[in-house]
Amino acid sequence: MGELEAEIMDRLWAWQRPTTVREIVDDINEHRPVAYTTVMTVASILYNKGWLLRAKEGRAWVYSPVRSREEYTAALMEDALGTSEDRSAALTHFVEQMGPEEVSALRKALRAAGRRTRA
Repeated sequence: MGELEAEIMDRLWAWQRPTTVREIVDDINEHRPVAYTTVMTVASILYNKGWLLRAKEGRAWVYSPVRSREEYTAALMEDALGTSEDRSAALTHFVEQMGPEEVSALRKALRAAGRRTRA
């Protein structure tokens, strides 16, 4: 994801509501200048890539993410694992880099996933 794509997605994930390009531009412009047409173009690109949903509200398009930030992160992790010839070894190295809180969260997620597969 490019820098502006990531900025747009960050806002949409944080706001958790359909948002106009104008709202995104106004928020970004509080930190740095960006043109309305640039954000509109990038939002359209994200829509065409399948990252955003788009609906007409009056004369404006409103955008919302197709996936949550967590689902996006999980997809990145899956893509990264897909580059390894030995997924088990890659997972082992990943887990070895985790702190105690992350290991605890992983154990909890594995237990929950195990319950779903048994059901």
